[in-house]
Amino acid sequence: MDAVDVALVTTDGEAAIARGPSLARPYTGEERAVVAAALGDAMAAPVSTHRTPRLAAAEAVVTRAHGDAIADFLAVTGITPHVIGWHGQTVAHAPERGFTMQLGDARALANRFGVPVVFDLRQADVAAGGQGAPLVPAYHRALARQAQLAEPVLVINLGGVANVTFIDGDTLIAFDTGPASAMIDDAMAATGAAYDEDGRTAASGTVDEAALAALLAHPYFAAPAPKSLDRDAFSPAPVAHLALADKVATLTRFSARALAAGVALLPRAPKTVLAAGGGTHNATLMGEIAAALGMPVQPADAAGFSSDFMEAEAFAYLAVRSLDQRPITFPGTTGVAAPLTGGRLAQPEGS
Repeated sequence: MDAVDVALVTTDGEAAIARGPSLARPYTGEERAVVAAALGDAMAAPVSTHRTPRLAAAEAVVTRAHGDAIADFLAVTGITPHVIGWHGQTVAHAPERGFTMQLGDARALANRFGVPVVFDLRQADVAAGGQGAPLVPAYHRALARQAQLAEPVLVINLGGVANVTFIDGDTLIAFDTGPASAMIDDAMAATGAAYDEDGRTAASGTVDEAALAALLAHPYFAAPAPKSLDRDAFSPAPVAHLALADKVATLTRFSARALAAGVALLPRAPKTVLAAGGGTHNATLMGEIAAALGMPVQPADAAGFSSDFMEAEAFAYLAVRSLDQRPITFPGTTGVAAPLTGGRLAQPEGS
């Protein structure tokens, strides 16, 4: 819940991709607090459309923040988009019980800008027995092929949760590996900081090997892929007794080691490894990942992509695929039985 990212992509939903300008609008501390206060209600909700007062308040915050970010982007660029691909804000994800919840009023957004909005991109996959995540692999594959990267290609996304996409000929595999920044951010929140800037706190601490072993004993790591996680799937109890720097150092190595455990499940070693997402700005985390994998890891920018805005671009790409009823999830990425389209369309009133 760091920021709202907006990006322009011109695409046919297949191989033609032209990346345009982008913009980030950080969540305020007050906005983050309203959304965070609703997380418990979200996980306890009987259905994804259920709204308690806290969830309704959080949804209003999410809709307004995303709308303001889009308004700023359109004012700066002067463009008029044909469609907006909107993921909203995930507040609960439990595919094992057929449940996922993303907050955001897509119809309000469509009416605000007079532009169709493709939203609710995970629900169809979860309803069909898939994990509903990750959603970005189709875009990763299109970018890798466009750039003619040496395969196998591994694309790592470092958000609150870490996930990987493995591209090798006709093979497309993707899954969540464990936490990336979520547990680190939560630990830093005790200091009033939103994140560990450049990994400095982790770099100043010492990893507690016993706590690390306890974290890595979670049964998730032995489960086969595809698989996905909620951001709060792992308890911080093993590091609760540690001083802040040692706690953050341990959690940072945990994210890297969890990622390596996931990569070990892949059919062969990648030749190209790229990382995207906010975690790429954490130098300590990036170093830990390279050490855990035993191979160089480049930020996506090094391949001419965007480390910061790849997910925002991906949802624009998926919106076009959704409009054309083309698949956005696949057996190797979510465990769904067959390639499946997804998303719903909110049209502006009067259109």
